[in-house]
Amino acid sequence: MYFTSSIAKTINLISPIFAASMRTVSFHTLGCKLNFSETSTIARSFRDAGWQSVGFHEPANVAVINTCSVTENADRECKTIVNRALAVNPEAFVVIVGCYAQLKPETIANIPGVDLVLGATEKFNIISYLENVEKRNKANVMACEIADANVFISSHSSDDRTRVFLKVQDGCDYSCSFCTIPLARGNSRSDTLQHVVEQANLIAETGAKEIVLTGVNLGDFKNNGSDFYDLVQALDNVDGIERIRISSIEPNLLSTDIISFVAQSKKFVPHFHIPLQSGSDKILKLMRRRYLRQLYADRVAAIKSLMPHCCIGVDVIVGFPGETEEDFLETYNFINTLDVSYLHVFTYSERDHTHALTLAGVVPIPERKKRNKMLRILSEKKLRSFYQQQLGKSFNVLFEADHKEGMMHGYTENYVKVKTTYDPSLINEIIEAELINIDDDMSVTVIAIPINSGEAISYYGTDVSFDSRINCTGMEKQTDCFVPRNDVATLNFKL
Repeated sequence: MYFTSSIAKTINLISPIFAASMRTVSFHTLGCKLNFSETSTIARSFRDAGWQSVGFHEPANVAVINTCSVTENADRECKTIVNRALAVNPEAFVVIVGCYAQLKPETIANIPGVDLVLGATEKFNIISYLENVEKRNKANVMACEIADANVFISSHSSDDRTRVFLKVQDGCDYSCSFCTIPLARGNSRSDTLQHVVEQANLIAETGAKEIVLTGVNLGDFKNNGSDFYDLVQALDNVDGIERIRISSIEPNLLSTDIISFVAQSKKFVPHFHIPLQSGSDKILKLMRRRYLRQLYADRVAAIKSLMPHCCIGVDVIVGFPGETEEDFLETYNFINTLDVSYLHVFTYSERDHTHALTLAGVVPIPERKKRNKMLRILSEKKLRSFYQQQLGKSFNVLFEADHKEGMMHGYTENYVKVKTTYDPSLINEIIEAELINIDDDMSVTVIAIPINSGEAISYYGTDVSFDSRINCTGMEKQTDCFVPRNDVATLNFKL
């Protein structure tokens, strides 16, 4: 069973008196792509009720903080963000939602300045709890038992018109010994295939070029007899979306059928993020993972045999209880032999109500940090090696709106980060370009693919003749044509 976000909004009617007096709200999100998609859905419910959304650095009547429980210092992070909100407006009504709010509601309620704590299901009904927004001496806590979090609420991000995070699954039925996510989000549940396709079509109408599929355990998508493979096939036929990216998928759920389909897909890009957690079978068993290292190696080999240019990201945990130096080196050497592109390295930290707390062989904190550093260095080497393999090849770059110090960034279909001089006309445009150089900040600069002199091409329906690499005729304005320079950070592209 699921509710769409529009249904959720119809039951969150705002008090007319309150609507007239309190109008501004700000948001801050910690954690994963799923959190960002849900924050956007909550923000839309505010806007539909007549609120004005402002930046978190601006004074707001209500400040909503969406928390994460995966981060090592969730409590400290939450306090820091609360203090930031109150520094901007000491009278702001502070609401805490998200995984940490479900796991530790009373702890959060004791943070000075917090007024309301909402759990896993209550966060989507946030407006109904805001009839009285006067600052409180003690926060109100509204958090259901996690077993009651059994309804799917559809969400997607909306702040970035280039790339949209679309939530298709929530919760997890796995029992990994280090993880609190099932306690924070409940059992696995999914949207319907039909509704996901409908959402994708609506996103396409906004002009967004890329959808990133998100979920707690994305590959576990299942509803009314449809599974994740069925969903992938259905989404491949959505018109108006240029790219679809799979955010993260467990290796045991990444079937060879899915890999083969992505390899020949019209929409799905050659990029997988596959959690490994450890390269030691002994540690994988202690973690209660549902695979051993050979399956992981087989999945990587299958991907690379069909898509040699595919980007593969890896999650790894170091310092898990019982992980000896030999176990860690087994992980290090295993990853070193894999044809993967980058690592997300996490230092194990103790979590209440997890089986891992009962395990012997606690690894000292300094040793955990040392192992983390070793894998981060390995990740840098892997990423540079992957980027090096892409140099001299042409890819399609989707440019994003963010810019800093006069430069803007984009990503190729296989997740190489590239940069060029900022130009707003490039935002949300897909440009074919050749990768030529790796900069110190680990982004790649690009140049045009050479165009034959006098070659006629179509530019938004207008025939344009290129007399040379520099001069172009038939353009309405000079900014439509980029002039090559010696500076490798300048983008010159094939229109």
